Formats: sequence, structure tokens, C-alpha cells
Amino acid sequence: MYAYWLDSGVFEADANQGKNPFCVVIPPPNITGILHMGHALNNTIQDVLIRYKRMQGHESLWMPGTDHAGIATQNVVERQLAKEGLGKQDIGRDGFEKRLWKWYEEYGSTIIEQLKKLGASCDWKRTRFTMDEGYSEAVKEVFVKLYKKGLVYRGNYIINWCPRCTTALSDEEAARKEIDGWLYYIRYPVQHTKGKGQEVRDEQKYIVVATTRPETMLGDTAVAINPKDKRYKWLKKAKVILPIMERQLPVVEDKAVDPEFGTGVVKVTPAHDPADFLMGKKHNLEFINIMHENAVLNENAGEFAGMDRFEGRQAILEVLQEKGLIERKEPYKLSAGHCYRCHTVIEPRVSLQWFVRMKPLAKSAIEAVQKNKVKFYPVRWRKVYLNWMENIQDWCISRQIWWGHRIPVYYCTNCIEKKNQKSNIKNEKDEELSKEGMIVAREKPEKCPGCGSKEFIQDEDVLDTWFSSWLWPFATFGWPKVDTTTKRDLEYFYPTDTLVTASEILFFWVARMVMAGLEFMNEIPFRDVLIHGTVRDARGIKMSKSLGNIIDPLEIIDKFGADSLRFSLMMLAASGSDVYLSDEKFLVGRNFCNKIWNATRFLLLKIKDNNVAVDNLHFELNSPIDQWVIKRLNQTIKNTTAHLENYRMNEAAKEVYEFFWHAFCDWYVEIVKDTFRANTAKVALYVLLNSLKLLHPFIPFITEAIFQLLKKSTSCSLDEGIARSSWPVEHSTKFNEQDIAHLDSLLDTIRQIRNIKIDLGMGTKKVNLQVCSKKCTHIWVKNRDWIMRLASLCGIETKEALERVLYANELWALNFTIGDIDTGSFIVSLEKKIKKLDDVSEKVSARLHNRNFLQNASPDTVEQEKAKYDELNTQLRRLKELRSAFT
Repeated sequence: MYAYWLDSGVFEADANQGKNPFCVVIPPPNITGILHMGHALNNTIQDVLIRYKRMQGHESLWMPGTDHAGIATQNVVERQLAKEGLGKQDIGRDGFEKRLWKWYEEYGSTIIEQLKKLGASCDWKRTRFTMDEGYSEAVKEVFVKLYKKGLVYRGNYIINWCPRCTTALSDEEAARKEIDGWLYYIRYPVQHTKGKGQEVRDEQKYIVVATTRPETMLGDTAVAINPKDKRYKWLKKAKVILPIMERQLPVVEDKAVDPEFGTGVVKVTPAHDPADFLMGKKHNLEFINIMHENAVLNENAGEFAGMDRFEGRQAILEVLQEKGLIERKEPYKLSAGHCYRCHTVIEPRVSLQWFVRMKPLAKSAIEAVQKNKVKFYPVRWRKVYLNWMENIQDWCISRQIWWGHRIPVYYCTNCIEKKNQKSNIKNEKDEELSKEGMIVAREKPEKCPGCGSKEFIQDEDVLDTWFSSWLWPFATFGWPKVDTTTKRDLEYFYPTDTLVTASEILFFWVARMVMAGLEFMNEIPFRDVLIHGTVRDARGIKMSKSLGNIIDPLEIIDKFGADSLRFSLMMLAASGSDVYLSDEKFLVGRNFCNKIWNATRFLLLKIKDNNVAVDNLHFELNSPIDQWVIKRLNQTIKNTTAHLENYRMNEAAKEVYEFFWHAFCDWYVEIVKDTFRANTAKVALYVLLNSLKLLHPFIPFITEAIFQLLKKSTSCSLDEGIARSSWPVEHSTKFNEQDIAHLDSLLDTIRQIRNIKIDLGMGTKKVNLQVCSKKCTHIWVKNRDWIMRLASLCGIETKEALERVLYANELWALNFTIGDIDTGSFIVSLEKKIKKLDDVSEKVSARLHNRNFLQNASPDTVEQEKAKYDELNTQLRRLKELRSAFT
């Protein structure tokens, strides 16, 4: 089926001025990625939108591609080398890059093929890669433009450093997690002046400093107090001795010191703490780096050199304990940054890096959302976006890895020494190093404008992966090229329409794309941002390989089919809410797909058995049941369309599910199957065909297969395929509203008859029904045959009055001829049922009013309990009414 779609070119889109465009750019999956349930959810939502808009007549483009995923891909290839007993340094940068490209050629398209298995209807001929040649031109163009505007700069600043990946990370790539730690209270001896300027250490005098990272004390260059803290006036002119290192530390006063933290005295380690870095700059303190880039303590750590940071921590604590310098320790909740790739605890590190000034870029991006040029669904993410943008920090864009876009900066070897380019200066006052001999250019310069030398080395760092990804909505179309195709495509498809993404990359990617679009295209990159929830297991825990709670979508596809997976996900994907999954949840999709298939086979069999010729779908709506099903279909088309327009995927899926399974199969088909004539066949096929169209965005494979089957099995003139067919519109006809209302009441009554029979312990046993109605007796007479069959009755009598009323509505009242039932025993049994249900209802009610339950249970569980409570009360009302009828 997928090959048929590819061969027919149905997924391909072009700038077609005769149609309205609809464009979605895929969040490019990493080339290291294997399809997981988050991908399945995200891409199914996108495919639903694209297929829906395509059927509506839009020129629908789903732009595909993959991301080079700098750190992740490098880690994969490094692990390959390790198996061969090699490291990247052993084969050099050129050799390592060749291995990376080789890996990409072999495995980089794996996830693309898996997306095809899911049914993704991307225009694969347009597939882009964030490291392909044309895309690289866009990255260089942006860097150079930003540099010329003064928005890209280089400097020594404290950044997030991953000692495992040995690279800088942006704040967004070093998400903070709460971990259990200790707050250590350490005594620092105080030295005071005695006599003629003689400095003497008072062994009885010390201050206590609180820290969660005692290993960093080796890099302390001051202690600080708040100038308003009266407790430490005496300390202002004193000198403090750093334990172990025996280094003299000045005391500085700074308003940034929180008197409430610890003892009110803090250690200042400018090279290893962001707040201390700023304090160090402000007070002109020395910067002492005590760690290598892999977080092993260096020569500045004295006797602890060569130890890992955490190993060094324990060794330092032992020495402090021996010296009697630990006053106490207490449990403490730490908020520690973690590498988003390897989850290693990051180290704050002073390093020479490249940055982008973000505040100037953020201004227009804030305005675009405030003016609703870019809208968020659900709307609550608008506030989150604006809050982050209004407090945005500069973006560290350089990475110390080898896989990625090399920074387009060249250094003249005759003008500047390489060691100066890589040095970690200890006390650099200027924000940037000297620019002498540094050339920012799209290509390697021919000669140095300063000295004329032709010898250059390129900056060894690469750009953050997100620096290429933030250009995705326009770079994928060929920007900055100015050829006819690029110009035409950008004018037609840009800005794109809807971005579908997860909340985790709202800041990494979404916000930055808005800034990039406005800066380089003078236009927003997309109009709507649809943010879906996180995929969790049935207990509400986020799915993770390390936790062993993942459900592999490829296994679900192999077991139940892609359609079953897709439909189940969409039924569960309430707007913006997390999705709670278990294997059993996919039975919903599987069972529904089976229902569609079996209903189709049944209808085609009825057409064949009754020798009905169907060469068109023109029909009369003379019977109430035909009018009823067409009106219900009209309402389903209207509601489903409205849900999809407002990104309510689960509501749209439920709308069609309820109509097809219950209204069409359970009622219409069951009612008409014994009187199957040409007009009935046309109505049934019309409803089936339009149901398939409504379902196609969710269930593409089966609906296309059935559509092709209908083409072969009937003489109707149908489109080439359902993927190319038009979205259903409401049938234009005048309905007899009273007949439809009476039929609705009749169907509800049949449901009640079935329930009452169960309550009476009769199950499927046939009973004689007595009906009392002043105005609508004819309805029961006219529809007698199918009513008796669907309600499992042996007869229907019309009565002027009833001995008892088991059920009544505004049109009629009912009673059963029960026969030899023991009324007394029945009432006793009924009372027991009522008591049991009352008890269960009270327990469920108590649970729903329990604050702990509501706070800790997953939303899915809470909704299940609410539905359970409603169903229990419905049963109780019916049983109590039944009891009244017998007493």
C-alpha cells in the first residue's frame, strides 16, 4: 500500500498557485534515533493533519529530514572505535570525520524507513539533512550575518561543561534535576593583625562556610559576606586561611550573598561557580581552575591531583575531618545541571566560547506571540514561552566536539599563536580576546588582510546542533540560495502552518526558530504551535530505556498493525495532556480496525447475496432510519472537521469511532440487514465511504485497502485512491426531525430493555413486551420485526394501561410479561445489588474527594474513576426505579 502511494506521487507537493498551501516541517529526528513511542505520537499527529488538509484540497507539504545530532552521533561512533581498541585521537580529526560520515551513510536513514512503516506521508524527495552541503551554506551565512551585526561574540565565561562529552552545553542542554546531597559546614581559620602589622593566626578563631561541593574549595580565592550582615563586621579587615591549601583569602562584601544561606559567609570560587564568576569579575579576584576538562583534579589541586572530582571530594572530606575542620553536615536537596545526552552532572567551567546575544533577537519574537501572529495550542504554553523569552540569556553556541558545522572563523598563523586561541585565562578583564588575525568568513580566506599571509587554521570548535536546527523552516527550502525554485517555494510555503512538537524542546528549538525566522526572513516561521504531551507508562512514569518501561512502537506495529497503533494513540492524545500507555491500550485500535474490515465485508456480502447492482450513490431518504443515519453522519462530519481544525485529535478520533461502531454498525446495519435493497445498499455504502474518508488521516492503510476493494466490488465512479479523495461534506437534504427524534427515543428504549433484562437476571431470554402509548403506538407496530430482534423479544403488545411500569419516557411506558418470576426473591436480590453498588459508589466518591489521590494519581486514572462513578450512579438509578416498580 505504501509503495502504491509513493509510485502515485500522492505525497509530493509543489508550488501550485491554484491551491492554498498547507505546510508542516517535521521536527527532524536524530540520525542516531530509533523510532520510539514519542516519535510515533508526534509524527502520527502531523500525518493526521497533512492527510486531512490534503483531502480538503490544500497543496499539502510535509517537509522531512534528519538532524546530525552532534554529541549523540559522536558518542555512537566513539563507542564503535572503543570496541576496536581505538579513540578518536588515534585516528585524528579527518579520520574520525570519515568514520562519522560512513556511519551516517549506513545508518542515518534508519528512522526515515521506520517513519514510512508508520505511514508518514512526507514528500520524501525533499528530504534534508542538517549537514548536507546546501544546509551548511545556510548555517555559515547566519553565523557571518550575526557576527557582522555584533550579535555573535567570543569570550571567557563560565559555562555548563559536560566532563563525559568534554564539551560546553547551553543552559537548555543542561537541565537541572533535584538530587539528594549534603551541605557541609567547614571551618576556615581566621588570621588577624597583631602589634606592628604582624599577622597572627588565632587557632581558636574561625569562620564556618557551608558548601555542597567541598572539592571546589581548592579553587577558592575569597570569602564573601553581605555588607548589611552585622554578625561579621569584625571579619571585614581580617584574612581567612583556606584549609589544606593554606592560601590566604581576602574577605569581600557583596549584596549577592544571602545571609540566610548556611552561616551567611560563603566561599568564592570564581572558576567553578556561575555566581562566583560574576563576583570574581566584580572584585578582581584570581581565577583558579582545579579541574581538567574530564573533571579530574589538576595540578592546582595539590595532593589531590589525578583524582576524579567525586573521589577527590571524599579524600578532601577525610583530611578536613582529621584536622577537625568539619563542624557538621546535613542532608540537602541539590538542583544540579545534567547533560541532556549522557545525563552526567555538569561542571561550571570558565572557558573560551562563542555566544549569541539573544535579547535583541528575542524582542520581535516576543511581540509576534503577544500579537497572536504565532499561537500556542494549548494556550497555556504561551505564558511559558513569553516568560522564558523575557528572561532570556546569551546562548553558548560552540561545542568541543568534531561532528557538526565547523565554526566559520579562521586565524592567521602569522598574526596570532594557536595557544592564545585555546588558553583559559585566569583573570581576563576584557570580554573578547584580541581580534587581530581572526577572520569570520563563509569560506577560507585567500590571504590575511593584515599581513598578507596565506596560512590559516580554522577554529576547531563546531556549532551547537540547535544552531543549525533553528533555521529548519526556511533552510530546508534552499535558503540562502536565490534560484527560481527556492524563491518560488519560499514565497508559496513560507511561513509554514503548523509546528507539532513536545514541550521539552520549546526553548531548545521552537523559540529559537521564531527568532531566526523573524531575523533572516522578516516573517514568523509558523502560525500555530501544537504541543503534545509526554508518553508515559500506565503508572504515569515517563518511558525510559533505563527504567525498562518502554513500549516499542515497531513491536506494536508488527503485532497489531500501524493503523492500530496510530488510532490508539490518537484516541488517547487529549490536547496537550500526557499519554498513558500499556499494551492493552492498543487493543482499542486493533479491535476498531477489525470492526471496519468486518463491517465492509458484511455489506459487500449482503450486496452480493441480494444481487444488488450499485453503479452510483444516488439514493432516496424516505425511511426514518435512512434519514437518521445520514443526519448522524452529517453531524459527525461537522464535529470531526471542527475538532481537527482546533487540533483536538482525540475528540476527532472518538467522534468517528462512536459514529461508525455504534450508530452505523450497532444500529443502522443491524436494523436494515434483513431488508437489504438497492436504496439501502446505496445509503450504507455512502455512509461507509464517508466514514472511511473521515478515518483515513488516522487509519491510512486499511481505509485505502477498503477503498480499493470498493472500487473493484462496485460500479461506482470513485477517485483513484482515498489519499487523493476529497474530505466529506454534509449531505444536503431536508430531514423529518420528528421521525428522527422518535427513532432516537426508540433506540434508547431498546438499550433500556436490554439493561432491565440483565437486572432481572434474564440475560438474552426472550420476553413479551407490553407498550402503552397515546400517540406513538404506530412506531412499535411499523418497526416490530427489527425491534423484536434487537431487544430479544418474543412479542409486542399494545395496551391502554399497564399493571406495572418498568420503564417510561415522554412517549411511552413499558412492562414485561414476566411469567413465573418469584417477585419476593427478586426484590431481595435487587436490594443486595443496590447495597453493593452503593458501597462501591461511596468508595469511589471518597477517592475522588481525596486530595492525595488527586495529586498523585495519573490524569488517566482520575478520569477512569470519574467515569466509573458516573456509570455506578446510572446503574443505581435504574435499579432503584426497577425496585419501585415491584413494590
